[in-house]
Amino acid sequence: MKNWTLDDIAWDQVDRSKVDPDILQAVKAAAMVEANGLDYGRYLGNVFSDDKPFLAQAEIWANEEVRHGEALGRWAELVDPTFDYALSLARFRDGYQLQLEATQSIRGSRSGELMARCIVETGTSSYYSALRDATDEPVLKQICALIAADELRHYKLFYSNMQRYLAHEKLGRLGRVRIGLKRIRESEDDELAYAFYAANASPGTPYDRRSNTRAYARRAYRLYRAPHVQRGVAMVLKAMGLRPQGRLNDWLSRLALRYLRHQHDRLARAGV
Repeated sequence: MKNWTLDDIAWDQVDRSKVDPDILQAVKAAAMVEANGLDYGRYLGNVFSDDKPFLAQAEIWANEEVRHGEALGRWAELVDPTFDYALSLARFRDGYQLQLEATQSIRGSRSGELMARCIVETGTSSYYSALRDATDEPVLKQICALIAADELRHYKLFYSNMQRYLAHEKLGRLGRVRIGLKRIRESEDDELAYAFYAANASPGTPYDRRSNTRAYARRAYRLYRAPHVQRGVAMVLKAMGLRPQGRLNDWLSRLALRYLRHQHDRLARAGV
């Protein structure tokens, strides 16, 4: 449903008996990250300051990201009355802040910036699709379906604008692959780890990046199934300028799924 609001969600159908505690913790963390949409929007506003048509689209995108955080945060508060979304978000923003003063893309070009955004939207679309299919809680399933559809639409937004910039910027396929791989590696930076900490740690608990990264990964990696990985790999390959389907997709999808399962099992054995 495009242009949905919080009023479109069937809040009265929340079923606490179907809430998975690990999924709840992952959702709380995701709510923190989604709420950062306005900051990312300001960064894009700096980088694309003279591209008014794109900025109008980016403003809509940023507000939709914030709505995702609000929906996830409200759901978490309903199923866990001890959770305070606003308080956790303030804690997150106090400890994790984006660098917003840049006036040029940290990716080296505008097409590179849009390429990186495609990778992010691939990850979120895949994640919420996996979360939708993993949960039995009906309202969370509805929310994740709405968000996953938004994130796919966001991917198309950034991809189409990337194609527009590629028409006059010299960013070859190899450059796109490098940016894509770098952005994938950045998924293990402080943002998700601190989001998990801010949303789930008891007051007074010191922040430890490694333990929170591992805790989030163990809860998130188990959600993925082959179709989620295959579609995500196809979207990444397309953004890189490579053939989205075929042997490369098959090989990378098997490798990625094996990695996710291995990491989950290893962290589970460690009692994370």
